[in-house]
Amino acid sequence: MSVAAIVTAAGSGSRLGHALPKALAPLGGTPLVVHAVRAILEGARGAAPADRLERVVVTAPADRLPEFHQALRAAGLDGPLAETRLDVVAGGSTRQGSVAAGLAVLPPDVDVVLVHDAARALVPADVVRRVIGAVRAGHGAVVPALAVTDTIKRVGLDEDDAPGSGDTQGWPVVETVAREELRAVQTPQGFARELLDRAHAAGRGRAHDEAVAASDDAGLVEQLGEPVWVVAGHADAAKITTPWDLAVAGLVLAGRPPQQDGDSR
Repeated sequence: MSVAAIVTAAGSGSRLGHALPKALAPLGGTPLVVHAVRAILEGARGAAPADRLERVVVTAPADRLPEFHQALRAAGLDGPLAETRLDVVAGGSTRQGSVAAGLAVLPPDVDVVLVHDAARALVPADVVRRVIGAVRAGHGAVVPALAVTDTIKRVGLDEDDAPGSGDTQGWPVVETVAREELRAVQTPQGFARELLDRAHAAGRGRAHDEAVAASDDAGLVEQLGEPVWVVAGHADAAKITTPWDLAVAGLVLAGRPPQQDGDSR
């Protein structure tokens, strides 16, 4: 029995304003997907034999697979000398579809699956270990998350309103949500393999439509009525979506200690 990770990297990154797919955009001179895979490997390093990371599957745009292979191979993460087998497969039209494509190639002996967004390239190793440990402790679905610090208000939207649009009149406030009960969810999310397979099978009909596809795998588990547990996340695991996010991530990376030889971070 072992652990595998699916790293979703098939997004176009249009909001990042980059000509490359987002996961190939450089952060400190290194593609985001390389940072993300290294973070997962570092988190699993030193785990008990049962928690050894058996395989990492990267889901990438179907027309850019050679570029992803090249980036990962250049970083020493892919190829015959790599400690963990790494596969690059074509992702789907939605994140949910991409995760399903990753699940389809995992061997049957994998019993714990991590699902991680390449856009959360700087997740600390401790977060990865917490997620794996919580799944091994008996929680079938685990997500890392941070407490919400902003005041959150629910607003009323007309049918024709799109988030981020609207005129100078804005939208009416419906209620102020108690932030003590809210958490901002991150990745990697961890699952018992059987539960994640079952959740994706039940939600398969939504996987190809962005309007209804699940935004995270924990949401699919919730739809089954199964519990999802939260462990502490970290600010460094912030999602990189815009040029501002990329600039902030650059500052975080620059503030980290230099890598040592053999350090997979």
